[in-house]
Amino acid sequence: MSMFCFQCQETAKNEGCTIAGVCGKKADTANLQDLLIYVLKGISIYGEKAKELGELEKKAGLFIVQSLFSTITNANFDNERFIAQIKEGLKIRDELKSKYIEKSEDELHDSALWFSDDVDEFHSKAIEVGVLSQKNEDVRSLHELLIIGLKGLAAYADHAAMLGFEDEKIYAFIMEALVSTTKDLSVDGMVAMVLKCGEYVVNTMALLDKANTETYGNPEMTKVNLGVRNNPGILISGHDLKDMEELLKQTEGTGIDVYTHSEMLPANYYPVFKKYEHFVGNYGNAWWQQSKEFESFKGPILMTTNCIIPVKDSYKDRIFTTGMAGYPGVKHISDRKDGKAKDFSEIIELAKKCDPPTEIETGEIIGGFAHNQVFALADKIVDAVKSGAIKRFIVMAGCDGRQKVRSYYTEVAEQLPKDTIILTAGCAKYRYNKLDLGDIGGIPRVLDAGQCNDSYSLAIIALKLKEVFELDDINDLPISFDIAWYEQKAVAVLLALLFLGVKGIRLGPTLPAFISLNVLKVLVENFNIKPIGTIHEDIEAMMAGK
Repeated sequence: MSMFCFQCQETAKNEGCTIAGVCGKKADTANLQDLLIYVLKGISIYGEKAKELGELEKKAGLFIVQSLFSTITNANFDNERFIAQIKEGLKIRDELKSKYIEKSEDELHDSALWFSDDVDEFHSKAIEVGVLSQKNEDVRSLHELLIIGLKGLAAYADHAAMLGFEDEKIYAFIMEALVSTTKDLSVDGMVAMVLKCGEYVVNTMALLDKANTETYGNPEMTKVNLGVRNNPGILISGHDLKDMEELLKQTEGTGIDVYTHSEMLPANYYPVFKKYEHFVGNYGNAWWQQSKEFESFKGPILMTTNCIIPVKDSYKDRIFTTGMAGYPGVKHISDRKDGKAKDFSEIIELAKKCDPPTEIETGEIIGGFAHNQVFALADKIVDAVKSGAIKRFIVMAGCDGRQKVRSYYTEVAEQLPKDTIILTAGCAKYRYNKLDLGDIGGIPRVLDAGQCNDSYSLAIIALKLKEVFELDDINDLPISFDIAWYEQKAVAVLLALLFLGVKGIRLGPTLPAFISLNVLKVLVENFNIKPIGTIHEDIEAMMAGK
């Protein structure tokens, strides 16, 4: 096989992509990503030796975070960018090595001992150190579960860092976790590290929540416009709110409207962004529908993070990437330098020459139910639960994807009893957030907390309800989890829920290919994780608290 990748839900045959990625990733790109992970392990082996993180170790920590982020599904398809990252990683590793050179080589693990920076050697070395280099299936499963969780954690850490919020303990843990995959740990030791990753995902999501809310205010209940105006527009997709802020500032007074797409929808909920009169609303749906929606939008598109799919020629000359996103032949907006904002002038000038977007729908949707807004409604919600008006909460957070089986989530939403509330975050909501499901005493039956990282809000809401109802166990709440996953951030959220003690999670539309049968057995025995079943049976079981 020319590659091996099984990190996303749509991996070939639910086993692994071996020729090219279902996502569109080429074999050489997949191999360079494997090699980058290998280099990160080498950096971590030296970085972990620090008692306290100095400037060099913090630089290495952020580099590791951003590199892990770049390997997430649908983030970066650009080989040149990965080669540059690998070279930079080798440089950082050697800087750390020189700092800790007094340590004898026999104390180091093999992953630190590769020193070539020859590009031709990269590809052959990548095959040697890829996922399948670990021959034991169960060890490989636990290692990859950890690394995949770290990728999701890293995405959230990077978003926080862009807003000036960093935590050295997070960087130190990521290094510790990467180094652990080079050691011969017991099964219990590897499982403990996976759960520790869940703990740090919770900590990192809390840090990001603090970064977002202190910078932009607490999300608030908001009606979001789905139609268009007769002005040229820029469509911004992905997850990075700092990019959103800078784009809005630079387009103010230009006659250009700004629309969100997919996971950027929750930007509409933040008070700071609402002051911009040219911030119009949301255009389109989940990430996998972007090719037709980008065509009809007419104006330039800015991809701030992952969720870019193979780019069509019909809009290739008006799509841009920034941050950790990348695609061959697509213009990339450079990172900030010397504290200055990114320069979006090229996008703005292009937008002025483009036609207004083609309207694809009208109306509005409601969202903004992060923890602060839900707490503001707490009395009403508690009264509804006590009176029996609300019988159960169903958490249907996570990711959307292309597979037809994902209609399961639409049908579950449609068929749930009218006395249930759906709690959601992430692009999974696009399967049901435009349905007319009504409300319960003025409380919308779909409460959208925001982006996938805002799943933290759902956990906080659950913990608050546990406190309000004076329960000892979060699993005694009238809450069921019916989670859709696609990529690595959803896996990180899953690990966070496991760390918080949540049991009985339904996970779909398929269980991860990187979970071996023996590891699955451990997860089932300890956390009662289960696959989704039929719509009727799952609804019946969830309503019964099973």
